[in-house]
Amino acid sequence: MNEISRIPAWENGSFDGMFAWFSEMSVRGLLFHPDDDPSDIVSVEDGASIFSDAESSALRQIITKMFVLNGDNVYEAGLPVFRASIGQFDA
Repeated sequence: MNEISRIPAWENGSFDGMFAWFSEMSVRGLLFHPDDDPSDIVSVEDGASIFSDAESSALRQIITKMFVLNGDNVYEAGLPVFRASIGQFDA
């Protein structure tokens, strides 16, 4: 049986492309910090893994490529999305 991934494709290697990818991950309820290994992320409710093995592998590849192409700008692209996800907006 083929597993359908919930992970959006990341095709635009620019800063704006990273921002859009993090935004889409947030909309899907899948946002995580790029320094965290996706396989270590679990549900607070029941301790179950959030991502399947295939999704974790895809996420590692995407995040690695982001860092290779953009360095620490990965954090800068994701920061506004993370802040918005917790209700913290710049004044």
